[in-house]
Amino acid sequence: MSYSVEKISGNQVKIDFHVEAEKFDEALQKAYLKMRGRINVPGFRRGKAPRKLIEKMYGENVFYEEAIDLIFPDAYSEAVDGEKLKVVDQPVMEKLDQVGQGKELIFSVKVYVSPDVELGEYRGLEAVKYLHKVTDEEVDREMESDIRKETTTVDVTDRALENGDTAKLDYAGTVDGVAFEGGTAKDQTLKIGSNSFIPGFEDQMIGMQIGEEKDLNVTFPEKYHSEELAGKQAVFHVKLNGIQAEVKPELDDEFAQDVSEFNTFEEYKANLRKKLEDAAQKRADAETENELIQKAVDAADCDIPDAMVNGTLDNMMRDYELRMSYQGLKLSDFLKYTGQTEEQLRENYRSQAFNQTKTRIVLEEIAKKEAVEPTDEDIEKAISEDAERFGRDKEEYRKQMSDRQLEFYRDDLRLRKTVDLIVENAKIEEKDEEERVTLDDAKKAVEAVEQAADEEEAGEEKKED
Repeated sequence: MSYSVEKISGNQVKIDFHVEAEKFDEALQKAYLKMRGRINVPGFRRGKAPRKLIEKMYGENVFYEEAIDLIFPDAYSEAVDGEKLKVVDQPVMEKLDQVGQGKELIFSVKVYVSPDVELGEYRGLEAVKYLHKVTDEEVDREMESDIRKETTTVDVTDRALENGDTAKLDYAGTVDGVAFEGGTAKDQTLKIGSNSFIPGFEDQMIGMQIGEEKDLNVTFPEKYHSEELAGKQAVFHVKLNGIQAEVKPELDDEFAQDVSEFNTFEEYKANLRKKLEDAAQKRADAETENELIQKAVDAADCDIPDAMVNGTLDNMMRDYELRMSYQGLKLSDFLKYTGQTEEQLRENYRSQAFNQTKTRIVLEEIAKKEAVEPTDEDIEKAISEDAERFGRDKEEYRKQMSDRQLEFYRDDLRLRKTVDLIVENAKIEEKDEEERVTLDDAKKAVEAVEQAADEEEAGEEKKED
């Protein structure tokens, strides 16, 4: 067998195949042996009719399609591997030039391949890294979860109800003197200040004593889940049965020892700050890295076939559906709730899929140009880290790995090292995050300038009048 490859566009090739007559005849015989059991010939049991008789009855070409299907996979793989073609879609039979018993089989296919890339600048790119300074308030907020763990609740009997307390109460609501469904309850608890009840209800309870009864005048919101009550004025007769208050722990060394591995409160607090600073640094690094990658991608030019974008979209949709399943949702239910079709959802992600596809292509081209390759040590280190993260024994994890999985590690690390190359050769200016000008800030600045210009113009017109 022989083949020839012709590039017919930036990302599509045509492969012409010539299969010797003897090889095609062998394939015809295999096709006959495979299909004869499915062909009915009067006077013969199924599978026993001679090939010549079947061809006479159903036509000489009865086994052609099956024979070509038998030949094609090996022929196609030989061409793709031999020419090192990076195909990105299924091949399509272009034409069948010659076929017949005792004749050479000649046919051609078209297939999309990874496109040629014209790289732009990817070394010496410029970016600003905005560094976030962790505040004392952020450290205090981070501490709140530990404080809540150590917070206890006690009954209060010697004072009135205060904001932040939890009230134990009975209530009965009426509108125009008539009780309504869901407006009466006994032995309920309500955290004062949580704003979880009708506006004004909790505020009017502040100052009540245990055992006290009181009428509270409130108005239901205009947008309320019950249309019968929306916007209506109501009176709730309440009785306060009990008060509970939260007792927060003292923020001292004992607290630090209870909630962490540190002996002193200062060590504990310093560790919280460091965690926040490390997270802020990672965010800043990731933002800068993404900006530089995008600049390298935008600077490159390539004609990306729809097949590649659709492949990325397929993967995105599978990931999307998987994430939804973790939340107990089905994609079909989500589409019904949002009034979308699956095709509309795909279109919403198409631009993102296009950019992901182009990013990978560009990074692969940079890796090729720069001869970026991970070492065996790099791969083994990545495998060890994954084994540790998954709680697996490294040796067992490594033994169960297929060649395809190893190649995935190699490809992934190649791209990672390529990104590192872009970042290491970039010109990165560090600034305080407060200096960041957001899109909203820019819009406000433009609006302010335009407003000032309009006022100045109006003033000039007034002078002329």
